[in-house]
Amino acid sequence: MTSPSKSPANPPRYAIRARDLTLVLGQASAPVEILRGIDLDVARGEVLALLGPSGSGKSSLMAVLSGLEQASGGTLEVAGADFRAMDEDALALARRGRIGIVLQAFHLLPTMTALENVATPMELAGAPDARQRAEAELQAVGLGHRLHHYPAQLSGGEQQRVALARAIAPRPELIFADEPTGNLDVATGEAIVELLFARRAETGATLIVITHDPALARRCQRVLTMADGNIASDTAEAAGSAAA
Repeated sequence: MTSPSKSPANPPRYAIRARDLTLVLGQASAPVEILRGIDLDVARGEVLALLGPSGSGKSSLMAVLSGLEQASGGTLEVAGADFRAMDEDALALARRGRIGIVLQAFHLLPTMTALENVATPMELAGAPDARQRAEAELQAVGLGHRLHHYPAQLSGGEQQRVALARAIAPRPELIFADEPTGNLDVATGEAIVELLFARRAETGATLIVITHDPALARRCQRVLTMADGNIASDTAEAAGSAAA
């Protein structure tokens, strides 16, 4: 098993550097090319949106960049680690503490309280103060009064706040949010977006938001529009307020 490299004393300028990145799925006799030679640099602390219709490749790109899926070809460096040199076990170790992920489906464990859902991943990673950090982050997202409630006792918006706290509590260098408001009503979704951007600003993490919503994309500093497995456009959003 290839081990992840240690974080350098001087962090790299780029959170992500990808060259000719490809993803091919399916059987060898009938391969399906999902990503078609992606070239991408993302600066540390940048707030970026991946915009595009269903099937454009944006969620697949997120999966590869976050280490959830192994690329088929090209080079990929994430938070100073060579993701292309790692097997699945090494990628899991590399993600730990470096990368936080917020998904459309909340993926909370139903038998654990809000506090346990946030603290347990950090405990498994060996953090000695996991429960204190989990409680502090749940307080920060407005759930200090819901620490000991189970997911079934929480609203959809509250469950997504727990998921957000779980992603941010380890203080990752990178946060990926894949359609984070997709299962929420408009008002609740807007509140989650405000919270996501506020917590990102406080931690200084790099944020990549995967969305089909142009209004959400405009809040980011930079918008990549994907089509047919590649980046069709790369636009800086002068009005983006996410870094403020």
